[in-house]
Amino acid sequence: MRLDFEKMNGLVPAIVQDSKTGKVLMLAFMNRQAFKKTLKTKKATFWSRSRKKLWTKGETSGNFLEVKGIWTDCDNDSLLLKVKPKGPTCHTGKKSCFFKRVKK
Repeated sequence: MRLDFEKMNGLVPAIVQDSKTGKVLMLAFMNRQAFKKTLKTKKATFWSRSRKKLWTKGETSGNFLEVKGIWTDCDNDSLLLKVKPKGPTCHTGKKSCFFKRVKK
């Protein structure tokens, strides 16, 4: 299996899901380096598009995401990370970054 980093200029979207509950926790992006570091450390590491650098989720808060498994979609251009969160995932302190409802 070979990930297609070319479709999005070196990035692939990574959906992060709680391995126990199935709840979607966040969406982030990975480049090759972030993907390799995630595989090596078993801690979710991403590419920050705004800061233009790698960041391991939890490196400042301590709320790491322990990776339990990684899946790719049928086109090999998106990832699903199933994780065990070590605290809230969102920087706001919420369990998930998806807590704002758009419309009923």
